[in-house]
Amino acid sequence: MALTQGGDELRASWLALAHAAEPADASVARLVERHGAPEAVDRIRRGMSGLRHQQGLLARMRAQDPERADERARAIGARIITRGDAEWPTQVDALASLSPFALWILGAADLRLLALRSVSIVGARTCTMYGVETARSWAAELASLGWTVISGAARGIDAAAHHGALAADGVTVAVVAGGVDVPYPRAHAPLLTSIADQGVVVSEVPLGENVRRQRFLSRNRIIAALARATVVVEAAERSGTTATARAAYAMARPVLAVPGPVTSMASRGCHRMIVAGEAQLAAGIEDVLAAVDLEAGVRRGAADADEPLGQPDLIASRVRDAIPARGGITADGIVCATGLSEGDVSAALARLVDDGLLEFGHAGWCLTDRGRRGR
Repeated sequence: MALTQGGDELRASWLALAHAAEPADASVARLVERHGAPEAVDRIRRGMSGLRHQQGLLARMRAQDPERADERARAIGARIITRGDAEWPTQVDALASLSPFALWILGAADLRLLALRSVSIVGARTCTMYGVETARSWAAELASLGWTVISGAARGIDAAAHHGALAADGVTVAVVAGGVDVPYPRAHAPLLTSIADQGVVVSEVPLGENVRRQRFLSRNRIIAALARATVVVEAAERSGTTATARAAYAMARPVLAVPGPVTSMASRGCHRMIVAGEAQLAAGIEDVLAAVDLEAGVRRGAADADEPLGQPDLIASRVRDAIPARGGITADGIVCATGLSEGDVSAALARLVDDGLLEFGHAGWCLTDRGRRGR
């Protein structure tokens, strides 16, 4: 596990805060802003935080035992990342003080790299077959184009989006409201296992924690922050789904809404956002691709297909050379093959993904067709 830039003490502070505070606790966030994470933890432990829920924070910190958090995570094949770790997805820093203190991750893929090319697809639990088919087919097409599909693993549209990405042999990320070891709903346990196999399951609450209504609302901001764009397939006029869209809109991220029949209550939220100018109308997958500028990238790629690829820097070149022409390799395998540090490998992988030369699949890190042409 990589340490944060501030070392062991800072990482331990982030873990303590993640165990003590509920997600998106604004008062704890302000305490951290004023004093920094280590002093904020010290004030809570000494009963000097000045917060109304000081006693509850301290009780939770003691009950959870943050010092054994990494050990418990490793026991189930999970890991914890905190602000400043190499795998930390910097997109969530757009949440400013309400950025999570730590994230629990189940799955071998690198969250930061998955989030570089990602779109969230969200929608109502009580949905129509029109919504399910739209979410499933659009997710499959995005996944086949190398985009990560992010959603919340709930019933309805969320599940359809995950299933679509998985059916296309793509990568998907589930941001859940309970611990990554607590499947919810229980019927989605096989789905969450498949997601962890091909992508990652993510939570900002510790292992063993059950879902709560407020945690569903707070996790929506992470779904919005991780993705480059958010697509709302179906949503009631007032719902958690529209809260995800509002969070993305507040961060100036593209929000797209799929129109439905004017008689459908399931599409009322989408129609309202389009009318209010809070979302672009998405009539097809091409509208989503345009919002994330993929079409421009496709045109550039077609124009440059017969031209030699630009030379990456020395580290990226070493990483690229370590990847087999066919099949894949793990990040640990690249570290071993190149002799580079985990941080250097992670940064090089991000660059190669951004350049369209590399992608993450079943076999690990693999060269794209364009990456193979340039070897």
